[in-house]
Amino acid sequence: MVKLIKKEREMNWISNYVRPKINAIFSKKDTPENLWIKCTACGMMLFHREVKDSLHVCNECGHHMQIPPQERLISLFDGGIYSLIKSDDVMEDPLQFKDTKKYSERLKETRKITGEKDAMIISMGEVGKLRVTVAVQNFNFMGGSMGMAVGNSIIAGINNSIKHRTPFVLFSAAGGARMQESILSLMQMPRSIVAIQSLKEARLPYVVVLTNPTTGGVTASYAMLGDVTLAEPNALICFAGPRVIEQTIREKLPEGFQKSEYLLDHGMIDQVLTRDKIKNELIILLHILMKRPRAIRGNIRKSEEKGAPLDT
Repeated sequence: MVKLIKKEREMNWISNYVRPKINAIFSKKDTPENLWIKCTACGMMLFHREVKDSLHVCNECGHHMQIPPQERLISLFDGGIYSLIKSDDVMEDPLQFKDTKKYSERLKETRKITGEKDAMIISMGEVGKLRVTVAVQNFNFMGGSMGMAVGNSIIAGINNSIKHRTPFVLFSAAGGARMQESILSLMQMPRSIVAIQSLKEARLPYVVVLTNPTTGGVTASYAMLGDVTLAEPNALICFAGPRVIEQTIREKLPEGFQKSEYLLDHGMIDQVLTRDKIKNELIILLHILMKRPRAIRGNIRKSEEKGAPLDT
């Protein structure tokens, strides 16, 4: 009996101590694939927390990578607090379009990946204690392409801006019109222009921040109609891309052609700002355009301005 107990203890020692150590040597732990992000410009491997803290700007070369719309909104609004503005639903596949796969299937897949209904998010919150309506285009949603849903979102955002007397700020990022919606997509250009005109008639400021890339029908409509036009560094801003132009005219284009710095030098935009400076610049601009004094720390604002409900 004593021998059996002794043997059992020995087996417990082997199973409890020796085996786990052996397993730890030979077993492979699954490491999350998204811990490190590679900069698309310089190739530097960046830790995901550092990337988030730097607003998705490479610490090595300063390259501005794509930033998720939610992270942009959190960094822009005071305390990261904002409310979403809903837009009217649209017919999802009016033309029954199909290339290598159905358009309806592409929408389902993209919505599953991004968690968004379409390529434009409309929100409202306070920026420097001034209520602002903000639109953010999501390039990860089918290249930020402009379809009927994007047009409806812009109109909903502008209507909200007029209703609550707020400035309207739009962050653009798009490859152009959505080919799967054909002419219906192109119709969003005049629709958005008419909506912006109503914003101007209401004497409310419209500020555009151009991000990489902003191309196609977007630049032929709402992206280039701002009262003030800002841009992030090295952003591609154009109607037809450099490669298409080179193939057409059969000439080599200047270095940095159609990048934000080039457009600034040629008077197409007003200012190029790094991502971490955009909020402070917007605070100054919007208070000037709205003719509102900037809030001074320690001042007590009126109750209807401070903490007012963000109605949608």
